Amino acid sequence: MRIAEVLERRRQGWLELESMCDALQNARFPYRDQGSQLARFSSLYRAACTDLSMAEQYQLPPTTVEYLHRLVGRAHSQLYRSQRLPFERWYQYLTLVIPHAVFRDPCVVVAGLVFFGTFGLSALLAFSESTFPTYPQRVLGIEQLESFEQMYDKPIDGGNHRHYLQASGWYIKHNAGIGLQCFALGPLLLPSLCMLGYNGVVLGATFGYMARPDVHQGDNFMQFVTAHGAFELTAIALAAAAGLRVGVGLFSTGGLSRMESFRLNAERAIPVILCSVILFVLAAFTEGCLSPSGAGYLIKASFAVFSSTLLVLYFVMLGMPTDQRLARLEVCEDNPWRTRSDATR
Repeated sequence: MRIAEVLERRRQGWLELESMCDALQNARFPYRDQGSQLARFSSLYRAACTDLSMAEQYQLPPTTVEYLHRLVGRAHSQLYRSQRLPFERWYQYLTLVIPHAVFRDPCVVVAGLVFFGTFGLSALLAFSESTFPTYPQRVLGIEQLESFEQMYDKPIDGGNHRHYLQASGWYIKHNAGIGLQCFALGPLLLPSLCMLGYNGVVLGATFGYMARPDVHQGDNFMQFVTAHGAFELTAIALAAAAGLRVGVGLFSTGGLSRMESFRLNAERAIPVILCSVILFVLAAFTEGCLSPSGAGYLIKASFAVFSSTLLVLYFVMLGMPTDQRLARLEVCEDNPWRTRSDATR
């Protein structure tokens, strides 16, 4: 009876919790800016859980136990329910947070220089047959070069979709795998840069060799890779940059504890890796639809120029800090580059 009396005195708390659940039922963003109300709701929820445990343990009337079960379940659903991210926040994240994070992160600059620098240099060495005639064979191997020549022996006429979709699948798996490897090795810093540089050398040697005038399959190769190259190569560099950002948190703590620095830099890497994923998806769609199609090379080259220009405008024009943009970023809840006081508030 004593336990029953205690629970009876707590009935007022149950009724208050029930009324708060009613108020939250149709609320879109419950108590987002009302910390005291959220704390009160959490306190009532924990008390109801304790009351339910006591009611079951002391075998109180089934009606009381059933009521508490429903109340606790309802409160749990309200407290931990998922909230739909509004369009405004998606738009703000895509047009403000991501380009700003990519533009200001030194790891993106380092990864871009390593990857595109080794890619360009390797492509020039492989293309210069008179100066470095055996460079592609040393980098790729004779068997790999022969497989590339065999793969692109037939011209792309738009009818042999199966063959080129298989080639698309190989490229998606290969290049996405490169991005994942560079990201996974990022916390170790130097191995990630070595992996990124190695793949830049291999891909550059492939492009340079296939662009040689004496390689007759080169035209078919360029017909296939030109359209999606900007998206895919940029995605690889950004994946490596995100991994490097995580690694920087382990070695350069900035006065924070090592785990806190790691957590903070991991949050800052999220927009970069998300951008990399988006670019991989865009490259996959391009690689599966436009690249193996019978569209003329002028159309595919125009799309490559368009996509490259779009990336430059996105990262530079939207990412370049201005007073107005910085003011918006300082109050943006999703911005991981906010000042430390804002981020921990």
